[in-house]
Amino acid sequence: MIELIVLDVDGTLTNGSITYDEKGIESKTFDVKDGLAIATWTKKLNKKAAIITGRKSNIVEKRAKELGVTYLYQNIDNKDEILEKIRKKENLSYNQIAIIGDDLNDIKMLQKAGLSFCPQDAVPYIKKIVHKVCQNSGGNGAVRNMIDHICFEDNIEEDFIKVWIK
Repeated sequence: MIELIVLDVDGTLTNGSITYDEKGIESKTFDVKDGLAIATWTKKLNKKAAIITGRKSNIVEKRAKELGVTYLYQNIDNKDEILEKIRKKENLSYNQIAIIGDDLNDIKMLQKAGLSFCPQDAVPYIKKIVHKVCQNSGGNGAVRNMIDHICFEDNIEEDFIKVWIK
């Protein structure tokens, strides 16, 4: 059973675009369906989520807090090293971890995951090595696809839906 989901940001939680205004202020766009699924995973099902990203952004920090993300690591070159720290701290096996990433800097993490995913628009090499290519692209529901798949496979789909029906 998956207990921890690990998320990349650019190209996974977002469409990979980085936009700066005339003052150099960065903006990103997140998918609301991804957000609802992550918040349900963390706040309603009391499971863990981690964001491990190669860039640093105040926007990502804000979004992580909104969604109840347990671990946030930004500006990371060696994502695999951070994954190992989290895994040990949570006392999890890799079979209890699902990861989504879209590009070459996610390879080591994806290869270790019990269940690995990528968005539909991930780079070709990543598509070849993951367990599942999501139906949707990054920033457009790929993370929702991932969480829906995990809930179905782990037979907790009804629990996932029930929290909103009460």
